Amino acid sequence: MAATEATVPPRDPWYQRLMEPLLPPLTALLIAAVVGDLLILSFGQSPREVFRLLVEGTWANAYGFGQVLYKATTLACTGLAVALGIRAGMFNIGAEGQLALGGFAAAMVGLGLPAGTPAALAVLLCLLAAGAGGSLAAAVPGALKARFGASEVIVTIMMNFIVAALLNWLVATKVSVAESLHTPEIHAGAVPRLAEVIPAFHGSAANFTILVAIALAIAVWWYLFRTRAGYELRAVGLQPDAAEYGGIDVGRTWWRTLLLSGALAGLGGVNYVLGYKQYYEEGFAAGAGYLGIAVALVGRNHPGGVLVASLLFATLSQGALAVNALVPKQMVDVLTAVVIIAVATAVPEVQRMLRAVRGRLA
Repeated sequence: MAATEATVPPRDPWYQRLMEPLLPPLTALLIAAVVGDLLILSFGQSPREVFRLLVEGTWANAYGFGQVLYKATTLACTGLAVALGIRAGMFNIGAEGQLALGGFAAAMVGLGLPAGTPAALAVLLCLLAAGAGGSLAAAVPGALKARFGASEVIVTIMMNFIVAALLNWLVATKVSVAESLHTPEIHAGAVPRLAEVIPAFHGSAANFTILVAIALAIAVWWYLFRTRAGYELRAVGLQPDAAEYGGIDVGRTWWRTLLLSGALAGLGGVNYVLGYKQYYEEGFAAGAGYLGIAVALVGRNHPGGVLVASLLFATLSQGALAVNALVPKQMVDVLTAVVIIAVATAVPEVQRMLRAVRGRLA
């Protein structure tokens, strides 16, 4: 019995287990804050005053916070899409096109349904259409990756341009309102805004699609860490040759993952189309698909981390409007890039240092 107990490694103290996931991103954010202070000082402004305005324009008032939640909803969907692909060893750069096609598909179903369709059924059908639209945009890269080993980076980037051109043609020639670049308003499937339940959010675009984003994060976590398919996905991401030797169909896993990744991004289009404008508008994605890459990387490709990172980038986006009176809003874009670089460089280094400290303490 004693020999058996001796082989069991001692459990790390709780504070060490807490430091490992939290310390690296906190260090990266501290670096970004220092760089942000220097940028603000270069404009002759007080960092304290600028950050005060940023907080007051976002988390400190209901409208600003509502806008943060609205922007974070789309970023959470695209971030989850990219994170799922990275977990399988793939870099899905096509979330922008998948987001747009998902939003367009949701709008078309909303337009096609009769006005008297029950609200819950209409929203469900539009959500299914959005997921199918996103999957359709990812199906070609997935098939080429699975069958020929084609680079998903190149193919998904090209699909962004193909989808954008196709949607522009459809909107301009088939379904647009006269002298506009958007479809008619949907007949059914509109998602209520949070202001209908919380009046303080009046005027903000925040809507109940945020519950869909949270549900998706939970579902992705369950899929990754509690299902056989998720285990296979992670195994392929770590070492595809070993996974194939172990009996996993690598090509099928790649294809399935890109389909799911596209569906996640496509569902992000519901936030704008059903929850905000109630119509599809050309260019509504506005870079949210590409920013989802940063959200996934800063969130360390974990569903919970993606939700936190989406709030961070949404805060910076909305905060740029609040601080524009003191510094150019482009400074916040620079600060966003600094956050990404800091995470990419500081996190691995801090993790290495933590492992070294644990080795010396062992």
